[in-house]
Amino acid sequence: VAVQNGFGRYDTKSGVLEMLATVEHENSSIRFNDGKCDPAGRFWAGTMAQDGTPDAGSLYCLDYDLIVTKKLGGIGISNGIGWSPKADKMYYIDSRSQKVVEYSYDLASGAISSPRTVVEIEVKEGTPDGMCVDAEGMLWVALWDGGKVIRINPKNGERLSEVMVPKVQKVTSCAFGGKDLSTLFITTARVDLSPDEERRQPDAGSLFSVVVGVRGLPANVFELRRCVL
Repeated sequence: VAVQNGFGRYDTKSGVLEMLATVEHENSSIRFNDGKCDPAGRFWAGTMAQDGTPDAGSLYCLDYDLIVTKKLGGIGISNGIGWSPKADKMYYIDSRSQKVVEYSYDLASGAISSPRTVVEIEVKEGTPDGMCVDAEGMLWVALWDGGKVIRINPKNGERLSEVMVPKVQKVTSCAFGGKDLSTLFITTARVDLSPDEERRQPDAGSLFSVVVGVRGLPANVFELRRCVL
């Protein structure tokens, strides 16, 4: 798990959190946000400033030996991350940029290069938040304040489809699951809703699921066997 000041391992049976690596932030309001493992078993996670300090976040990678490397700086709100089926591309969202960016990815080293904007979301449509990749290599992007998840072709930015979440404005992330990975699970939030908005969005903050007609990729896990614990 990514916690405020670094990376940890949480034992679901005992409830014990063991810190694996600590990251020193530039100010006390910075905390970790979204994270995900790459196909080689590294754990990537980024940060954001809760006090609104602009571009104070970073993107980090926890490697097999528990050494943390800073991969990107000047991030507003580090959010969705994913990899192509061939693991030669990494997709990343800094929510404040309103963009989904593609990087060339070296699976052997974890190096990223050659950033390219896949798509830029207009503010009126919502803010890109969490993201996942399906088996066809298409991106599923949750839109905060947009009430939906959109499917995007990363090659040309084309919108292929969308899933509207009923009576929910703040859609936060998505992931494939189920026996054959054909169910899209969608998380939402109810934070900062006015009393009137809460009445109109009674299911805000709920977990939703929908069968979308395509399959996702199996989740990657951290490569503990190579770690020095």
